[in-house]
Amino acid sequence: MEIQGSKAIFVGGASGMCRATAERFKQGGGEVAILDLEASNGAEIAASLGGKFYPCNVMDYANMDQMIADAVGDMGGLHFVLNTAGGGNRSVGGTAQRTVKKDGTRHPTDIFSKVVALNLVASFNINTAAAQHMSTNTPNKDGERGVMINTSSIAAFEGQIGQVAYSAAKGGISAMTLTMARDLGNLGIRCMTIAPSLFATGLTAGIPVESSDNMTKDAAFPHRMGNPDEFAIMAIAIFESAMMNGSTLRVDAGQRFAPR
Repeated sequence: MEIQGSKAIFVGGASGMCRATAERFKQGGGEVAILDLEASNGAEIAASLGGKFYPCNVMDYANMDQMIADAVGDMGGLHFVLNTAGGGNRSVGGTAQRTVKKDGTRHPTDIFSKVVALNLVASFNINTAAAQHMSTNTPNKDGERGVMINTSSIAAFEGQIGQVAYSAAKGGISAMTLTMARDLGNLGIRCMTIAPSLFATGLTAGIPVESSDNMTKDAAFPHRMGNPDEFAIMAIAIFESAMMNGSTLRVDAGQRFAPR
């Protein structure tokens, strides 16, 4: 796919890795729509990119469908969707917990369910809504109509103690990638997933250097957190390369999480 003239939706685009990708996409000649929480600075970011902001909550599936439809209508099409929205137990009002503690306390099932809804179910909903719009595109010379990228985590493969819900949710995103790509292959729509390690975004962007060095000491190289633009480089490469489909790509500096 070519960026020039393409239309893209960035879910979680007000900050971090998604914002960095939106900036690169705009620089390449694409049109950008930013979808993020109403309390975010999405309006400011969208304005800086010559696009429009659509306030949303990914767990409100009906509203997400409408926001995506509104963005597609305003831009006149859709060729690319990147979704980085998600989070662990704390994102849904819980705390990191073992499956069962020594005192017999169980991991709350409602928290587990909410984490899966926030990450996996929301990603599925965004993908189906986006693919429905992409399916009406006129294919390019290679038969492509669109590209969707979801965000997993290396915790999907070696989750740490207390990450059982997050690991399950992110693992589900990686697991559905190939099947979804196969489902959508006859429509010329590709589906990929990026699994980052620790990146300097959100809460991790402000932690002390000593702490971040300790968290990344086991990486092969470089021994630091990733920069949002390094994620963006990979996302743009996926969009532009028709051979990237149905896989989860780790962007992790060779990091492998220890149990804790």
